[in-house]
Amino acid sequence: MVNNRKIIRALLIISGLQFFIGIGVLIAAIVKLTDRVNDVIVVVAAMMIFSSVVSIFVLYTFYQKQNTNLEESMKNLEELNTKLRAQRHDYLNHLQVIYGLMELEEYEEAKKYMKPVFKDIMKVSKALKTKQPAVNALLQAKMEAAEKENIDFFMEIRSDLKNIAMEPWDLCKILGNLIDNGMTALLQKVEDRQLHVEIWEDKMSYFFCIYNNGPKIPKEHLEHIFKQGFTTKKEEGHGMGLAIISRILKENGGKIEVSSSEKKTSFEVEIKKMTFEV
Repeated sequence: MVNNRKIIRALLIISGLQFFIGIGVLIAAIVKLTDRVNDVIVVVAAMMIFSSVVSIFVLYTFYQKQNTNLEESMKNLEELNTKLRAQRHDYLNHLQVIYGLMELEEYEEAKKYMKPVFKDIMKVSKALKTKQPAVNALLQAKMEAAEKENIDFFMEIRSDLKNIAMEPWDLCKILGNLIDNGMTALLQKVEDRQLHVEIWEDKMSYFFCIYNNGPKIPKEHLEHIFKQGFTTKKEEGHGMGLAIISRILKENGGKIEVSSSEKKTSFEVEIKKMTFEV
């Protein structure tokens, strides 16, 4: 994957040099402004300055956005690291308890004690299957959020996403918005709340499927669901998530499809690989 931050820095430097060259040419032309040739030089120099100012502004804005996204990803990683350290300490305590029960030959009690501990361990291991730390941190955070809302969170990860040609923060925006939308829909149910996240790949593409057993999305809403500002919620601030997803995928050559029935609402994302694997 190309390092966008280095490219942006290089373009900022080039634009800065162009700006100062334009200023120098403009000053020299004004000082010796005696004929029409110098008039042309003044116009060209002014255009250079204007172009470089616009370029610097756009690149700087994009660079700041990249920094913000990077900080968000780092925050998620720090939270995951803190969580793992705390769990390591807890697991050592659990092992001591289990060992003590085994020593006392309380095998049934040891089995009962191990069951919830093992379930917790499996949740962490499932969230750490990809080679994208930011994605792992996001999935871990969403898993914990789902548990607080009494939502059964199921994951099936069959790709490590090692060579995916998309910035981690953009991928996290896609997954985060789709998971949040699924959780919001499930809160309309009293019980049996299920949210599934599946990740896999083939020779040409990466696939992400997020589906839930929440309420059906009306057919008349499906064709408008990715339009900016469209929402069925009464509160302000909604209607942006799916539009953001659609924009990011369009910029990265991906696509998204949605289907909804009484039993299942599914969002499936496809992101093409840069080079096909043999």
